[in-house]
Amino acid sequence: MGPDIARLGEIGNTSIVGLQWGDEGKGKIVDLLTGGFHYNVRWNGGSNAGHCVKVGDKKYAFHLIPSGILHPRCVCVLANGVVIDPIQLLREMDELGEQGVELRENLRISAQAHVVLPYHKKQDQLSESRLGDRKIGTTARGIGPCYADKASRSWAIRMGDLLDPERLGEKLRRITRDKNRILSALYDAEPLAWEPIFEQYRSCAVQLAPYVCDTAQLLHEALRAGKRVLFEGANAALLDLDHGTFPFVTSSNCGTGLSAGTGVPATALRTVLGVVKAYCSRVGAGPFPTEQNNDIGERLRLRGHEYGTTTGRPRRCGWLDLVALRYAARICGVTGLCVMLLDVLSNFDTLALCTGYRRESQVTDSFPPDAYDLERVQPVYETIPGWREPLEEVRSPADLPDNARRYLERVEAYVQTPIRVISVGPARHQTLIL
Repeated sequence: MGPDIARLGEIGNTSIVGLQWGDEGKGKIVDLLTGGFHYNVRWNGGSNAGHCVKVGDKKYAFHLIPSGILHPRCVCVLANGVVIDPIQLLREMDELGEQGVELRENLRISAQAHVVLPYHKKQDQLSESRLGDRKIGTTARGIGPCYADKASRSWAIRMGDLLDPERLGEKLRRITRDKNRILSALYDAEPLAWEPIFEQYRSCAVQLAPYVCDTAQLLHEALRAGKRVLFEGANAALLDLDHGTFPFVTSSNCGTGLSAGTGVPATALRTVLGVVKAYCSRVGAGPFPTEQNNDIGERLRLRGHEYGTTTGRPRRCGWLDLVALRYAARICGVTGLCVMLLDVLSNFDTLALCTGYRRESQVTDSFPPDAYDLERVQPVYETIPGWREPLEEVRSPADLPDNARRYLERVEAYVQTPIRVISVGPARHQTLIL
């Protein structure tokens, strides 16, 4: 970890959250910071997340395992708020092992984390298909149905259950019977047999057992010992179940659920870094006021390589929405911004920033966290001169073009939050620390 990054590492227990609709570049920030922390904790979501990290010529894609796993002295934790697909997790562990990443000593999994099972994935796929044009745009990986079973309690299976064959068998027999009735009634689906599920997931449990523990106790003991903890959120604030663009959101609290997802109170945090692209993107359905369904959007997509890490789907792209960004920063309690992919904006003569919404004859700078209301607003833009200079070789904030600095200053002033990090490329060294 270089001296500039080390300075960021002095900020104490820290939470990293996305402030848009995901894909902001959180993985890169976590990777850069983890060298200064003892623990890296993932606290929400499941394999629907996708964090991408580039180290030298190697590119790593993470879905469940925290991005800090590339630092061998850091213990990575999947806390109780994560929903875990054991098959996907083992596949990811195997892929990382083949790339030379050591896992045995620095991965821990909460016994209280809930398990994604085959009937969750089947329900997710069938439900999306049945919605037709009203699809929510899920990754169809069973995340929503798993969280629904967590809330219903009687159909829930947790990682600790996998380790007890008798308990797991009893639960699967009962739950699979109920799920088959529901899936048959709603979707005319073929029934699932519980025995193959039991055998497959017991096999997973044997492999994962060495990693499973009480992660809340682990983290509290670490904090009492003076260890520093980096918390890594998945998805993003505008996809938050309670505060995002409902119903086009994910199934967990992305920016506001750290305490519930880890058992660590918010008072343990010293810093919250909000990660944001220098423009906006969104995957799947849902309102997107600043979307540019035109040549501008296509240029942003091509320059930013805007295709989903998890799904491969092309992302919708548009100008930076400052109204939404300020709202997200406020609900997450952000103390500093990390602005990513600034290099993508080079070669635009003029840039636009959304500073308000117009609905009928009224203009507001308040963000409505409801899809029905957000669909009906029109963005109010403020234009700002662009720049032609490429940024990939810039290594100091002072060397940024004047118009790039003015763009960032306007973002900082509107959101009323200081910018701490600027990224001008995917590699570790293409990062500017303020």
